[in-house]
Amino acid sequence: MTLTLYNTMTRQLESFKPMKEGYVGLYACGPTVYDRAHLGNARPVIVFDVLHRLLALDYKVTYVRNITDIDDKIIRASQQTETPIDLLTRETTRLYHEDMATLGNLPPTHEPCATHHVEDMIHMIQTLLKQEHAYEAEGHVLFSVESYPQYGSLSRSNQDEILAGARVEIAPYKRHPSDFVLWKPARDNEPGWQSPWGRGRPGWHIECSAMSAVFLGKTFDIHAGGQDLIFPHHENEIAQSCAAHKTKHFARYWMHNGILTVNGEKMSKSLGNFLTVEDLLRKARGETIRYAVLMTHYRQALDWTDQSLQQAKSSLDRFYTALEGYKEETSLSNIDSQFLAHLKNDMNTPAAFARLHILATEINKEKDGVAKRKGQQTLKASANVLGLLEKDTLEWFQAKESSQGFDEKEIEKLIEDRLTARRLKNFKEADDIRDRLAACNIILEDSPDGTKWKRS
Repeated sequence: MTLTLYNTMTRQLESFKPMKEGYVGLYACGPTVYDRAHLGNARPVIVFDVLHRLLALDYKVTYVRNITDIDDKIIRASQQTETPIDLLTRETTRLYHEDMATLGNLPPTHEPCATHHVEDMIHMIQTLLKQEHAYEAEGHVLFSVESYPQYGSLSRSNQDEILAGARVEIAPYKRHPSDFVLWKPARDNEPGWQSPWGRGRPGWHIECSAMSAVFLGKTFDIHAGGQDLIFPHHENEIAQSCAAHKTKHFARYWMHNGILTVNGEKMSKSLGNFLTVEDLLRKARGETIRYAVLMTHYRQALDWTDQSLQQAKSSLDRFYTALEGYKEETSLSNIDSQFLAHLKNDMNTPAAFARLHILATEINKEKDGVAKRKGQQTLKASANVLGLLEKDTLEWFQAKESSQGFDEKEIEKLIEDRLTARRLKNFKEADDIRDRLAACNIILEDSPDGTKWKRS
């Protein structure tokens, strides 16, 4: 079954074939760690975690996702909060890891920090200077866009569009308005490194080029990120990498996830619709958020609405109900072929979800115990490729969906109080306890074996 992916560079679906048989190199742009991760940060992590899992079914994957721990935003956040930069970035990185793990993402193979690879960046800049693709000006080193005729090939931008995108960076020391910074001088109150051009720090674009070369080589299979990074970040990466290494390609396949809106509007703090992962985890579990993100095809714009989490929770409830009583291990051989075909068709997660619903329906209708167990194996193994249904049914239904309501110990204590009230024939108190729990969407199920509970 062939994997097809949409390549932003060619603007078409292509059959995926790695450079080296049995091996895939994947690079995704990671966060700039100055504040808590928001939903827009989380979407590419979830999307490309699914890509990582999908590729790993057939290949040995080296997945690299960087941490940008030096940037203007970080410097400003450090100054505003009066927090030392190393402390700020260390704590923000820790919280990022915590949030991404809660959303069900696997860690990448390598997660390099920009500050650990400044020497690699300096070396790459020196190479560009020697090859006359870069020049020094007033303490800066800049890439000469005119020296690389293929500039604009990824974004398909013409010179007017490129100039418009560069307006904010136009400076008198640039030979051409589109030239971008490889190295910049650092002020006394800013972090900096010694270099042949004085004390300074790297530009943002050179960071990913240098780190990807260290871990994946001069050319690799897939480069991934959000659509907002196509220009100028990824365009600049291609130019400086291909120029430095004298290669035709930087990455052979370019994948980009769509933009994010909230109730039809761009997410922003000024509009009051800015959603951090921390905010969302107060409303829903990580698995629910993950499902909601994957309900939209990764290349399409994701419009997050108040109904997104509700719909995701309802679907997951249905799947976990279909898995009730299933305790066995699953294997790759259990993955449903139609489900896998949808995923291998440019990661069509909406179609894959539709197939999971069909499998759940078949399980619920099945009367034969052996056939039902086989169906449960297939449902669970398939969903696991998406990073879903990794819990058992009891754990799912007893976990809190948000920070509101009773926790597990409180529920068990109330059930004990209710049983005591019933033994004492205080049925009003027993009914009051049931009603209190029901008001928090906790359903009690009495049986000869005792009382079970779950969250609705």
